[in-house]
Amino acid sequence: MCEQLTLAVSLRDDARFANFHPANNQHIVHALRQQLAEDGEPFIYLWGTTGVGCSHLLQAACHYAEGLGFQSVYLPLEELADYGPEVLDGMDNLPLVAIDQLEAVIGNPAWEEGLFHLFNRLRSKGNKLLIAADNAPSGLNVQLPDFASRLNWGLTYQVQALDDDGKVEALLLRAHRRGLNLNEDVARFILRRGSRNNSELFQLLDDLDRVSLAEQRKLTIPFIKAQFGW
Repeated sequence: MCEQLTLAVSLRDDARFANFHPANNQHIVHALRQQLAEDGEPFIYLWGTTGVGCSHLLQAACHYAEGLGFQSVYLPLEELADYGPEVLDGMDNLPLVAIDQLEAVIGNPAWEEGLFHLFNRLRSKGNKLLIAADNAPSGLNVQLPDFASRLNWGLTYQVQALDDDGKVEALLLRAHRRGLNLNEDVARFILRRGSRNNSELFQLLDDLDRVSLAEQRKLTIPFIKAQFGW
């Protein structure tokens, strides 16, 4: 099972590969599935703008590891930055460490040094590291040269944003996985009137799921208009 920090960091249950519409990111999903294989890549670095799915992919990798019988941990640094790099202690003993929002601690000497040493310990033990940030390694203002060097050691992938057709397909996939009866016309209406950010779109779908279940109503355009005042 995935290790859960006493800091109450947990995985979203729906953040799985099966719920991720890959579009042009299929090769990234493949690489993450292969990472825990004996010959898998020791270090993978993902980057992309807010909402493209980096956090989803890291959590999906942890769920996938759990399914294979491997322990892992998901560390969103925006939530953990104030605790200091001591939260990394002992993480090198896990087969997979997934570090999200790296940009939140870049420029902090203690964090950069802590991550540098974690990288080295994981590598020496043959365990795997998965990192996500909002920019490529070269675009981060890393202060510790040795840590900057380490960030360029593994495979680096940019997670590509979905176009409008891809977002509709992603909404339909999420709805199907939840048992929601959502047709393409309604999905396109949600996209036209809702947020362009994937995370906010999926949150809107979650809200609609709860309301439609409570009111025993189908997801129709008039129903959605009434719920959001559109």
